[in-house]
Amino acid sequence: MLNLIKASRTRYLGAAVTAAVALAGGASLTPSASAGVPAAKQQVETFELVGKQTSAGEVDLGKPGISVGDERIVHEDLYRDGKKVGDHSAVCTFTQVSPAALQCLGTFALPEGQFAAQSLLHLPAPSSVDVAITGGSGDFRTAQGFIRTVPAGETERHFTVHLQR
Repeated sequence: MLNLIKASRTRYLGAAVTAAVALAGGASLTPSASAGVPAAKQQVETFELVGKQTSAGEVDLGKPGISVGDERIVHEDLYRDGKKVGDHSAVCTFTQVSPAALQCLGTFALPEGQFAAQSLLHLPAPSSVDVAITGGSGDFRTAQGFIRTVPAGETERHFTVHLQR
């Protein structure tokens, strides 16, 4: 019975992070003019990244099994055109069990700087999830936009980054 609960929990959390990672299920942000910045200066840069999971773990807090506060932590190497260009880490925390909801926060680290993303994921997750970019550092210090994340197997996901800076 314990193995069945553990296997079910692993599949449940794995599906959550696969759909979310970092992140998950927020509304898409469309480019819009910000106060004091002319619309002509705001351009959306779109690029593709592939995340390949290098480590993952679970934190079981409170009651045994899935409960509020349980976490799934994932780290991935990021690739662009087959070349490693950075890494990504995400933590998803259960905020509700039935129906399931997770708050996911992630950070993407690239040579130009870092940008953060977050969203609230409701399970079952859709086949793709748009995650809000919430800020950054370095060349990404004024980052806005969203990341569309699509699972590509158990340990890989594809990211389409729609970045406004």
